[in-house]
Amino acid sequence: MATPKVLFLIADGMGDWPLAELGDKTPLEAAATPNMDELAAMSLMGTIRTVPPEMPPGSDVANMALFGFDPARYHTGRGPIEAAAQGLVLDPDDLVWRTNLVTIDDFAPSALMRDYSAGHISTDVAAQVITDLQEHLGNDTFTLHPGVQYRHTLVQKGGAVQPEADILVRPPHDITDQPMDEDFAAFASSQRLYDLVRAAFERMQSLDSGAANAIWPWGQGRPLILDDFKKSFGLAGAVVTAVDLVRGLGRAANMAVLEVEGVTGLLNTNYEGKVAATLDFLQHGDFVYLHVEAPDECGHSGIASDKVEAMQRFDARIVAPLRQALAGQDVVFVVTCDHYTPIVERTHTHDPVPFIAAIDGVAPNHTNTTFSEALANQADIHLDAGHEFLPWLLDRIHNR
Repeated sequence: MATPKVLFLIADGMGDWPLAELGDKTPLEAAATPNMDELAAMSLMGTIRTVPPEMPPGSDVANMALFGFDPARYHTGRGPIEAAAQGLVLDPDDLVWRTNLVTIDDFAPSALMRDYSAGHISTDVAAQVITDLQEHLGNDTFTLHPGVQYRHTLVQKGGAVQPEADILVRPPHDITDQPMDEDFAAFASSQRLYDLVRAAFERMQSLDSGAANAIWPWGQGRPLILDDFKKSFGLAGAVVTAVDLVRGLGRAANMAVLEVEGVTGLLNTNYEGKVAATLDFLQHGDFVYLHVEAPDECGHSGIASDKVEAMQRFDARIVAPLRQALAGQDVVFVVTCDHYTPIVERTHTHDPVPFIAAIDGVAPNHTNTTFSEALANQADIHLDAGHEFLPWLLDRIHNR
């Protein structure tokens, strides 16, 4: 039997915990998702542990695992993945930092991290800020490179063999409305890094940068090297996403990165453009990793109603049109998320994520007619290593 097309539909941060304000339902359970529910009834269902217990539950680790690459072997840091997305030419001993534009109370350890995204600063404004900082503060050691919205990169020349490689700065989305004392101590352990962050804060007070008033370097590591996706899995693959992290994983694995105008990573992203790009690629390709960031951003905001809306839009504007357009064709539909982003936590957790996988010729392993975290936990498929999910799926396809 010929190998079917394979679609991974990723609702970033979809997983959540029951909330009293939603009648003790999760946002996924509270949302109207008739298309995912219909798909679930004909699917394998279960959970995937996308993040090893000893690693932080970030999108970098979790998405890498879903691409089929073992984070324990390949992961070097978040910054290097985003540098790959930008096509930066790096030396093996360079150190690459993910660098957020953020909003802080003041440049002081006792001040609070108010917004990890600087009010979801626009890409155009952010690019002006990062370009200005590079012109005034960049040097032979540090160079700033603009990315998308609040997500940027800082390259430290030769830094992988310098003490900065071992500095631990917390992700800003983990410390919303919390003091930054631990992180200021980390920055201060390197005089040159501390001087850069302080100088950026001082410079930004006079810039037209909206809510952005500081940079936040974190997630540093050596340049990323991944194996070729097609050689590894026998599939000509592509990614569709609004975020550099997923683009970077795709580029590092020699996958096609499909550019879609108007994608934002928020509720108002160009869903239709993502669907169109996916369908166009499947005319000749085999695998698409279609990633929607909105549920995660809503989880970080702590607004349950927004996360419910994100799930409803994902269902109606991603799952539904793809199923309709590909009806009658041999296509495997996988719906899952990279990690939980619970509303009450406003950051990521290690919970194994729910998945459904609809494979023609493979009977469901359950009798459910809906898709939810609880039902996935009750099913009998539980994969403890996220990078084994894609090979596991391909084995089910080839042996159906």
